[in-house]
Amino acid sequence: MFGEWFKADTESVISQALQTGAGPNVSDAYTFNGLPGPTYNWPDTYTLKVRPGRTYMLRLINSALNDELFFGIANHTLTVVEADANYVKPFSVSTLVISPGQTMNVLLTTSASPSSQAFAMAIAPYTNTQGTFDNTTAAAVLRYNAPTPPSSTQNLPLPALPRYSDTNAVARFTSNFRSLASAQYPARVPQAVDRHVLFTVGLGTDPCPSNQTCQGPNGTKFAASINNNSFVRPRSALLEAHYQRRYAGVLMANFPTTPPHPFNYTGTPPNNTFVAHGTRVVPLKFNTSVELVMQGTAIQGAESHPLHMHGFNFFVVGQGFGNYDPINDPAKYNLVDPVERNTVSVPTAGWVAVRFLADNPGVWLMHCHFDVHLSWGLSMAWMVDDGPLPNQKMLPPPSDLPKC
Repeated sequence: MFGEWFKADTESVISQALQTGAGPNVSDAYTFNGLPGPTYNWPDTYTLKVRPGRTYMLRLINSALNDELFFGIANHTLTVVEADANYVKPFSVSTLVISPGQTMNVLLTTSASPSSQAFAMAIAPYTNTQGTFDNTTAAAVLRYNAPTPPSSTQNLPLPALPRYSDTNAVARFTSNFRSLASAQYPARVPQAVDRHVLFTVGLGTDPCPSNQTCQGPNGTKFAASINNNSFVRPRSALLEAHYQRRYAGVLMANFPTTPPHPFNYTGTPPNNTFVAHGTRVVPLKFNTSVELVMQGTAIQGAESHPLHMHGFNFFVVGQGFGNYDPINDPAKYNLVDPVERNTVSVPTAGWVAVRFLADNPGVWLMHCHFDVHLSWGLSMAWMVDDGPLPNQKMLPPPSDLPKC
């Protein structure tokens, strides 16, 4: 499990950022299973013990708050076989990238005659943010069982990871993902679409309160939005409101499904970068097939955004750089064996298209998995109606549900 370590309580880090309007303090270290390791002069190092000539399954999880991460093992190859609990056509790489909220299963085949008894594993950030970030590398050890352990693991050569801003390396890696699309594991990607939705995804600003000094861009406060709506967390449960059909004062079913103010999304940002606020959702009839295009913007700098959807998997049918072209880009979609996931990164200065079937009644949050962007409002919710059959309806709240 990859993570971040702070010398302060993480809730306090985010709270301070929200109060000042600035970006949060960056982490003090990255970790392997909670251990920073030797690159930070930390006494405890995560060690994975292996035997020569064996194949191991590594289950990888990025639990970092705000960073996508490159991962590699010196002198070893990784074969990716699963993403977000869905099988993929196997492909081999020396380096992979994994976003917060994503999981990945990879096969590691050890050498029958290793050149050393120990090899370094490493993680390092991938980012294009214009703000500060933790530009360090965490290390762990892959150790072969041997009669005598190596004398030191402090100076093992690290694997060659891409530069922190290498978007092309990320694009090459991402392009490898394909579903198995076999008889046993079919790719049930919707071929016909009932609803076409276009979301802009990115940062923005809020005015600074008159009685406060703010540390965001030009004296404002950082904000984030989807289609210029910065999500306001409700005081009452959205799911309960939907079940009881009591929406007044809780939510508004008018989330914009196209950008309210179109502009050159990956070009020069507009002069006005203020965002709107509201607890808005997109209502969907049961079994609606949805095509969602998520378009990154360059407001406050273009960067990747890992978007996670609750309640559904989706198929990643297309992606690219620049502004999405609704005339020409759909012709390039993969509708045969697209990867099935629940978290996908909107490329830096680019777009990604997904399709899903709204066959799970309820209210389902979709949000950026950078915790700071989520705190700034980069989220929304899908509100799916009941279906006609008993097993297609929401269950009632439990009888002992506490009152707010």
